[in-house]
Amino acid sequence: MSPTPDRPARSATDVAPRQGTSGRAEHAAGTVAELIAGVPPGSRLGTKEELRTRCGVSVGTFNEALRLLQARGLVTVKPGPGGGLFSAEQSPMVRLGNSVLALDTQANDVADAVRIRDALDPLLIEDALWHASPADVAGLRCHITAMEDAVGAADPVAFVHANWRLHAAIAAISPNVLLSSLYTHLLDLIESHTLTVLPTSDHPLPEYIAHRHELHRDLVEALDRRDRAEALRLIHDHNTSLQDNDRATSPR
Repeated sequence: MSPTPDRPARSATDVAPRQGTSGRAEHAAGTVAELIAGVPPGSRLGTKEELRTRCGVSVGTFNEALRLLQARGLVTVKPGPGGGLFSAEQSPMVRLGNSVLALDTQANDVADAVRIRDALDPLLIEDALWHASPADVAGLRCHITAMEDAVGAADPVAFVHANWRLHAAIAAISPNVLLSSLYTHLLDLIESHTLTVLPTSDHPLPEYIAHRHELHRDLVEALDRRDRAEALRLIHDHNTSLQDNDRATSPR
């Protein structure tokens, strides 16, 4: 769900390593993940000390890497004799999350993520029509105000980030954890892998973001009224106009 300022701008921060995670910890986690990829689920990988030595990192760095691996559902730790680190049995949800994390920065990956995200928009709008509380709608209006402020300041980067926050907030309304999680992962991926919004000659950027603000404002009002036909029309126009007015973005 994004204009092609929906698909723009981020100031340069890489997805991997994620903010707050050291590069050495990410590298160590990657080393263990490669080992896991070559063994059946439930296999013993070794003791923490054996794997730390293999990765060539300090105890603190390896503990950070271990937290990453556990958060991604890749390893389990068993204490006592015969214990150590074991490759985890991965649920379909964990495998899906890891597949999204594994997408690289190539343009085709980002373009595919955008297409899938846009295809999920109507499902999230349907859920919001049923489940949005007055507090949810008030929160959505705060994001609309941030978008309006960015239009007034002629700041397309701030507009894009406010826009993405709006879409993430709509996704958070859904009681469908799989749908909401997948959408949010895709949104994060697209945001992390795009750098700039470039204007087109036929539609000046200030005019374009002003139009996108109006469309999103009307969408939130339709959700508040529980106007299903209007909300679905607007989300269709949202994604169709993205395709018709595709703007150049700079992938990571």
